[in-house]
Parts: sequence; C-alpha cells; structure tokens
Amino acid sequence: MSREQQSLWDFDGLPEQGEARKVYGVAELNRKAKGLLENQLGTVWVEGQITGLRRQSSGHIYFGIKDEKGQLGCALFRGTDAENRSLIEDGTQVLLQGDVTLFEARGQYQLIVRKVEPLGQGALQVKFEKLKRKLEAEGLFAPGRKRPLPGYPARIGLVTSPTGAAIRDVLHVVLRRNPSLQIVLEPCRVQGETAAAEIAKAVHRLNQWSARQSEPLDLILLTRGGGSLEDLWAFNEEVLARAVHESVLPVVSAVGHEIDILITDFVADVRAATPSVAGELITEDVFASRGDLTSTAAYLLRLAKGGVESARRELSRLNHRLGRAHPRRALDDSLQRLDNQLDDLNRLAKQGVVARREHLRLASQRLLSLRPTTLLARRRDQVGWLQRRLAEVPSRALGKRAASLEQAASLLELLSPKSVLARGYSITRDAATGAVLRDSKNAKPGQMLRTHLHDGEISSTVKGQKSSD
Repeated sequence: MSREQQSLWDFDGLPEQGEARKVYGVAELNRKAKGLLENQLGTVWVEGQITGLRRQSSGHIYFGIKDEKGQLGCALFRGTDAENRSLIEDGTQVLLQGDVTLFEARGQYQLIVRKVEPLGQGALQVKFEKLKRKLEAEGLFAPGRKRPLPGYPARIGLVTSPTGAAIRDVLHVVLRRNPSLQIVLEPCRVQGETAAAEIAKAVHRLNQWSARQSEPLDLILLTRGGGSLEDLWAFNEEVLARAVHESVLPVVSAVGHEIDILITDFVADVRAATPSVAGELITEDVFASRGDLTSTAAYLLRLAKGGVESARRELSRLNHRLGRAHPRRALDDSLQRLDNQLDDLNRLAKQGVVARREHLRLASQRLLSLRPTTLLARRRDQVGWLQRRLAEVPSRALGKRAASLEQAASLLELLSPKSVLARGYSITRDAATGAVLRDSKNAKPGQMLRTHLHDGEISSTVKGQKSSD
C-alpha cells in the first residue's frame, strides 16, 4: 500500500474492499468546494452586525457579519458598484447581497458583497455609539493613559461570576502556566439590570482592599463568557466604564469572544480577545521564563561540550609548544640570536667611528672660530660701530629737541597777549581791582583806569560817559 493510500481518505469514508481511493490535492479540493458553494447557493441575502472591519490601501474592504450564533467573512472589492458603502462600520446592522464562494488560497468560506442596505440600528446599538462618542470625547479611551501590565504579577483581582465558564477558562490557563499566581475573587453578577453597578463596586472594593495590604494586587481582570449584545450589555454601561477609568490598578478586559467589542475594552488598559487569552497575557513573562529554565539543561550541556572541545584544543596547542621547546630547538635559537648580536655589534662599532670623526671635525671648526686673533678682530669691529653710533645719536637727538623748542616758542609767541597789543590793541583795567573793562557802560565818572599798551601803561580818570548811539 502506498503512503498516499495510508494517509488520505475519500469523501465517502473508507474505500470498499478492492476499490481505489479518490485522493484530492488541497488546491483541487478547495476548487471543488468552491464550485459546490457557488453552484448550490449562488447569490444570497444575509443580515447581521458588522465586525472586524479592515479597510485596505488598495480600496478593498474586508469585514465579518455576525449574529448571536455565528459569523461570516465578507469582502467588498474596490471595483464593485455598491451603494451605501458608508454603512460599513463596526457594530452596524446591515442587509447584504452577495455571492457565496471560497477563497482557495486559504480555504476560507466568504461572501463577495454586491449590495449593502441598511437594516436599522437597535436601541442598544444606538445607546452604545452615543456612550462611546461621549467617553471618547472625555479622553477615557486615550492611548496615553493606558498602563502596561506588570511582567511578573504575584497577585491579581478577578471580577466575574463564580459559576460562569470564564472563571474556569482563566483558572485552567493560570494553573497550567503559573501555579504560584494568587487570585483574589470578587464575585458578582455579569448579566442583568444591576450587573454593571455590581461589577463597578467590585472594582472599587478590590482597589480599596489592595491599598490596605502589605502585598497589594498587581492588576484586575474583568471577564465573562460570550453571548448576545443584550447578555453583554453590563460591560457597555457608563458606571462601569468610569469605575475602570478611576481604578488605580491596571485593568484587563476579557469579555465575550474576539468579535465582541465593548465599552470596557476601550477604557481598560489592556483588552484580551477571550478569558483564556487574558490568562495567557497575564502569565506571559512567567511562562516564557519557565521555557528559559527548561532550555537551561541543554544550554549547560552545550557549554560542557564546548569546554571539552576547548580543552582538547588547548592540549593540542601544548603538545605543539612542547615540540618547540626541545633543547636542540632552543640551542638553534640561541645560536641565531648570537649571530644577530654580533652583526649588531659590528654595525654599532662602525657607526661609533663615523660619529666620532664627525664630532672631531665639528670641534676643530669651533676651536678655529674661538682663536684669540679672530675674537680680537671681531671685538674691534664691534667697538668701532658702537663709537660711530655714540657720536651720531646725541647730535641727532639735540637737533630734534632744538627744532621742537623753536616750534613751541613760535606757537607761544603767536598765542601771547603781547602779540595782540603789538597790532594796536590795548587792555583797560580798573586801577583798584584789576578787573578788565569790557564795556564803556561799566565805566563810572571818577573811576581810575589803567590801560596796557604794547609798550607801557597809561593811567586815566573817567570824566563822563558818551552814549554809543
């Protein structure tokens, strides 16, 4: 029997005795399934809520449409002339017309959308969008306020129903990945009219209790299993959103399934797609550290093998060094060094002789330059030059001083009052006080005056005044 016959099955199950199996390749099987879907269903209408919207830069739109029991992948391509494209937003209830097909590359069953029609939003959906816009405007969803989870939490608070499936999922993951993690349960209802208020109070109580402990909580996990929008509505209430926002401890929101998007997911510091994923996020670093410990033995074994190999190489190196340390090898090296040293001595001796000859030549030149007759001739030339300078400097300096004195006397003579008097002017003073008389009006009858001329003085007495007019 061939390997393919042992590992592959026909659509109709095990082959009858003696019959050959029909074996499909993956691409062939996907192509056949695609033909069946397109031929049997063709174009259909389907209604539901849009989720997981992705708008590509190419213009294509990919999303899912869901109801309380299932989900269907959808694709709206750029070239499709579909009205009401603006209705395609997460959480919108719509009616779609499209072709049921299968994406062969992934074996993914999907709907190629041709038409989009509004189905009408329910009261809860309208309320959800209104609260979402309000809290977003207040900054409760701002990425800057999101806090990272501690890498190695030792104690966490768990807010959920003690009888739900979510607590079992979380405990199963935590006990498997980090059994030492302590969990403080704050039980409450997670569905119904009073559930939101109970969950909010549970968050407040855990924060208050943690603040009083010597070993406080590291984070709070809000969780519950999946359900309809009505079942999950407690996690869309404003009172719970504000309690999560006000929490001192980081909050993880793990409510419903991956397709469920709730207000607490936007407000919480971290959103987990499911309760099990939340358990994995919380224990991620601890679990990774356990993996590191598991690989330590293999790492130590590799180190040991590396050490042995290193010792083997060292032994080989020492054997080589031992061969090089043989007495005959050392003697040969010594003889070679001796030859080199003899060559160096001969070269140095020759260099010394040359250096001494050069030194002797320079000394002879210096001795010749220091002979008394040479020095005496040099000093005579210097004395003669100094004598000439000594004779020239005083006469040149005396001429400069005489010229300066003559110039200063001329300037002084020019500025002297006698020069003014020599041109016919005179100075009249009061004989008693010596004050200069500048205006005839200041002269009084009988006043004694003294007039200075260029040559001599004249004394006079004022007899009367004559008007200048």
